[in-house]
Amino acid sequence: MKTLFKLSDLVYPKPLEKSEYKLIIDEIQEKARLLSHLANKKKRGVVLVFEGWDAAGKGGAIRRLTSTIDPRLYKVVSIAAPNDVEKKHHYLWRFWTRIPRAGYTTIFDRSWYGRVLVERIEGFAKEEEWKRAYNEIIFFEEDLKDSGIIIIKYWLQITKEEQLERFNQRQNDPMKRWKLTDEDWRNRDKWDLYEEACEEMIQKTNKPNAPWIVVPANDKYTARTMVIQEFCRILEKEL
Repeated sequence: MKTLFKLSDLVYPKPLEKSEYKLIIDEIQEKARLLSHLANKKKRGVVLVFEGWDAAGKGGAIRRLTSTIDPRLYKVVSIAAPNDVEKKHHYLWRFWTRIPRAGYTTIFDRSWYGRVLVERIEGFAKEEEWKRAYNEIIFFEEDLKDSGIIIIKYWLQITKEEQLERFNQRQNDPMKRWKLTDEDWRNRDKWDLYEEACEEMIQKTNKPNAPWIVVPANDKYTARTMVIQEFCRILEKEL
């Protein structure tokens, strides 16, 4: 019998010291820069997907990954609720239109996986729609891979206790309070439902051509280094 994936089984490593983090980050950022140029030279498009809990550190990880990469070679796309035009199309349409051309990178901050996460939990998609979406997503990613695109998918995992601590820090910091919304608190109240949906998502869409990388993100230094290291590892393998 196939073992079911459980987020609660994830092991969180010992936090990195700041001095250790600084030594590692400079080296791997330079490596990421060189590999992004190699991908461009070899005309290989790259698609990165960032998913995870609210306050898990997706934005910070993206900024560290891209800090040394030539800004002409990548684009970050932040995904929110679809607009009126996008609603008139198949839900994957707005992602197809943002797929990078050969040699360039698109980083999706949230993605098509919203169909089986927020749209499922909040009732924006009917049950038959989000259940059908698993195969649609698998075929979509197979098409990308067949066209030569390198796919890297991250789920940034934090514990419920860590999320609460980060929410409280944001609420008490006038410079970061804008990041915390009523929607964040409502989503937190549905933690168990989102956790179940995430586990099913990873179980069903973790494929050799587009595997999930589950990042233990309670420690931001650990998460940021792992994101860049995995980016480098996969690009080295593909290129």
